[in-house]
Amino acid sequence: MRHRSDGKVRRGWLGLVAALGMALAAGVQGQGLSWEDGLRGDAPDRYTVVRGDTLWDISGRFLRHPWQWPEVWQVNPQIRNPHLIYPGDVIYLYDCGGRPCLGLERGQGEVRLSPEMRTIPHREAILPIPLEDIRHFLREHRIIDDPEALEELAYVVGGDDRRLMSGVGDRLYARGEVPAGGRVGFYRVGERFLDPASGELLGLELENVGQARRERQEGDIVVLEVSSSRQEVRNGDIVLPLEDRGLVTEFIPRAPDRELEGTILSVPGGVQFIGRLQVVALDRGQRDGLEPGHVLVVEQRGERVSDPRTGEQLRLPGEDAGLVMVVKTYHKMSYGLVMEASRTLGVGDRVHNPRRAVSAALR
Repeated sequence: MRHRSDGKVRRGWLGLVAALGMALAAGVQGQGLSWEDGLRGDAPDRYTVVRGDTLWDISGRFLRHPWQWPEVWQVNPQIRNPHLIYPGDVIYLYDCGGRPCLGLERGQGEVRLSPEMRTIPHREAILPIPLEDIRHFLREHRIIDDPEALEELAYVVGGDDRRLMSGVGDRLYARGEVPAGGRVGFYRVGERFLDPASGELLGLELENVGQARRERQEGDIVVLEVSSSRQEVRNGDIVLPLEDRGLVTEFIPRAPDRELEGTILSVPGGVQFIGRLQVVALDRGQRDGLEPGHVLVVEQRGERVSDPRTGEQLRLPGEDAGLVMVVKTYHKMSYGLVMEASRTLGVGDRVHNPRRAVSAALR
């Protein structure tokens, strides 16, 4: 059993938020972590934060299950001025009544970590996860829960000089109601997502191909000027006000509140194999209790084999092979970011509540 001296830690220092750090201060569901349970065997004594680190990455240097950092922290009600972790800070392990805790050294001294959190511009403090990967994806994809609603949406009917396709600076025309003010997006119908078991339609993916400024509306025809485009805008493309991109930036990784099982439906771009930091579509959403920050274990489907005696086709049991964090939810489905992948993941792999894996690991 490892122990660190607590003699150098002064009393009365201000606490610091770090959704990560507190992870070692208390145990799962109120049970304190020992030096053996929950802590990586190769956890460093000290780690200096560098630019590009995320809270997930740092917590993974200390914890067997990085997503547990907010679930197992020790709340300190005396903390009044919490702060985030910055590049150059040093995180260190020390003995805290027979169990591991984390401390933090700054240029002005050392402080204990606390579980508070406040918003600080992302350019100043380290991020919880790689947010730019998510922002880029959500700028280009959105889900329509009811595909029949597409019939009521405005759509492109033509461009200047009878163009069938338009680009930046072109004026084009759409039919339908487009609200005045703000920018609008041009969307092309993409994949239809179906529940693998029931066949229920879960949503229709729309891919953004450009943006425009609304000039005027004359009857049911609206005049638009293309301000940006990723692809040429075509007749028939859908016109919608841009979706609010207010992305949650302080994800609190945690298990869903209830047991849940689902499936990876798709990965954008038609990629067959899925790896770390790729966005995936899941067949569970708000109606199933999913929220941004929920973490699910990905179970890789077992191989199909032929029974050597009967010739019967069998599928072998699956193996846990990764973690995905939910980043955007819709009513029937959601998008998640693959945070860990010990094996190559694929469409059709199952996802489930991680508490089973944690319970087994802590027994």
